[in-house]
Amino acid sequence: MSFVQELKWRGMLHDIMPGTEEQLEKELTAAYVGIDPTADSLHIGHLVSVMMLKHLQIAGHQPIALVGGATGMIGDPSGKSQERNLLDEPTLRHNQECIKAQLAKFLDFESKEDNVALLVNNYDWMKEFSFLDFIRDVGKRITVNYMMAKDSVKKRLGEESKSGMSFTEFTYQLVQGYDFYHLYKNNNCRLQMGGSDQWGNITTGTELIRRMDGGEAFALTCPLITKADGTKFGKTESGNVWLDPERTSPYAFFQFWLNTSDDDAERYIKIFTLLSKEEIDTLVAAHKEAPHARALQKKLAEEVTIMVHSREEYEMAVEASQILFGKGTAEQLRKLNESTFLAVFEGVPQFNISKDELATGINVIDLLAEKTEVFPSKGELRRTIQGNGLSINKDKINDPELIVNNDYLIGGKYILAQKGKKNYFLIIAE
Repeated sequence: MSFVQELKWRGMLHDIMPGTEEQLEKELTAAYVGIDPTADSLHIGHLVSVMMLKHLQIAGHQPIALVGGATGMIGDPSGKSQERNLLDEPTLRHNQECIKAQLAKFLDFESKEDNVALLVNNYDWMKEFSFLDFIRDVGKRITVNYMMAKDSVKKRLGEESKSGMSFTEFTYQLVQGYDFYHLYKNNNCRLQMGGSDQWGNITTGTELIRRMDGGEAFALTCPLITKADGTKFGKTESGNVWLDPERTSPYAFFQFWLNTSDDDAERYIKIFTLLSKEEIDTLVAAHKEAPHARALQKKLAEEVTIMVHSREEYEMAVEASQILFGKGTAEQLRKLNESTFLAVFEGVPQFNISKDELATGINVIDLLAEKTEVFPSKGELRRTIQGNGLSINKDKINDPELIVNNDYLIGGKYILAQKGKKNYFLIIAE
């Protein structure tokens, strides 16, 4: 299956310039995607374009990831109602290195083949470009009429915009267009890819290449991914879902994919995994037979978590899920690393006690009904123990005279009390 055919069946093709498919079938072609470097991590909103680059490399073509160091200092008006914050060079360089480490999980930057992946930063060629040189050599090639006709510009200048549009942002499409021209001249890059909101900027690049060099270049975009209910993909109540485990724990990352709706899972598994059409068709059929088993969501969460993090992190996330939903064991609980443990029990009531006090041992009744407020009274706690409803660290507690000491601490710091099946309480010893 060709690269374009692959994108089509996966639902990853929105617009394509005439001649693009023929170019890709004719010869090895370099293609690039621009990545916003305003954070030191990608989030899952970036994954669609990253997967496009991955499919491109698998098809034998050369992927180029362009970190927009220069454009990150300006801000892209596409789909935005306000200008973004501008970054300094040290921050941009730090972000670039972090992003490359994440991209290396998807793209082969070490290959000896001609289609080895490249990472470039447009700041490297834009920083020496004087304003006068730019408006003389680039600015005169594209008319204001052409630039004003772009949807991204119209939207910002239209009635719905309260702030208007700065000259800085207006020139963004010229800067992005010049990036394409630079890569065309220096890396023989013939194709730019991106989200459908980038079509105007991308086609400005193809036009600039035609007017500056008489050359032919191409454009291809993927649809903007939304949820089935029309809301924005990749956002949760706590914000973006990041690829960096320090920003979004592997457990929370896994849970995001596991909790997708049936309709979304059927679309996402084509876009965000490398599973074949046959494998996905089989999964979809099985899911429709028994939707309660959530086979699609489980496979989607498995594939993406392993690709972004590792199999080890995926397996820990699965164990953590079992713990939270009642099937986990005390042994599994103690195996969790601290970040996963805290992610699992995020939001449960927390109580603090002194580690020194715990060293001498505290009666379980005093600990849970006096030192902390896990139970409102000792009488209720005793009745819960008699009814086999109390667990500490996933072990059932039957003895009201039990002494709890530092041996009970998970990771030398935490005790997990559980009332019934679903009520968890975290005791932190410091």
